[in-house]
Amino acid sequence: EQDNVDAQYYLGLCYYLGDGVSQCDTEAVNWWRRAAEQGYAKAQCNLGLCYGNGRGVVQSHIEAVSWFRTAAVQGEADAQYVLGLCYYEGRGVTQNRVEAIKWYRKAAEQGVIKAQVNLGYCYHSGVGVEQDDVKAAEWYRKAAEQGDSVAQYNLGACYDDGTGVEQDCVKAAEWYLKA
Repeated sequence: EQDNVDAQYYLGLCYYLGDGVSQCDTEAVNWWRRAAEQGYAKAQCNLGLCYGNGRGVVQSHIEAVSWFRTAAVQGEADAQYVLGLCYYEGRGVTQNRVEAIKWYRKAAEQGVIKAQVNLGYCYHSGVGVEQDDVKAAEWYRKAAEQGDSVAQYNLGACYDDGTGVEQDCVKAAEWYLKA
C-alpha cells in the first residue's frame, strides 16, 4: 500500500495463483495495475496477459497489446515474445509477420525458448524473413539445448534431411531420442 512496486507485483502474483490468499484475478489485476502504472515491466506484461485472456478484466486484445508493448520496449523478454505472437496472429494489431520477427528476435536473444522455436520455424518456412535453413537450425539448436522437445524434434529432422546442417543420421537419432 506504500507503492512499493516489487511488493505490489508479488502480491498480485499471490492473488493470481492463490498462494497464501484466496485466488482472485480481480485483486491480481488491481495490484499489477498499480505496479504497472509505476513502470514495472513484469506487472505490465502480466496485465497484458490478463487482458488477452479476460482474467480479472473484460477481454481486450487491443488493451493487451498496449501493455505488452509498454513492457517490451523496456526490454521485458516475455512481453517481447507475446507481442511477437500478437503481430504474428494479428491479435489486437494488424497482422505483420516482419514486426513479429523483430519482437521474436529480441526475446530469443534473451533466451526465451518459445521465441527461439518460432524464429526457427519462420526461417525454415520463410515467414516474415527470407527462408534460411541454416538460421532455422541455429535457432532450433538454441531452444533444443535448453530442453525444448519441439525444437529437439525439429533439429533432429534437420539432421535427418540435411536441412541447414550436414546430414547426420546419428545426430538425428540423438535429437529425436531427446524429444
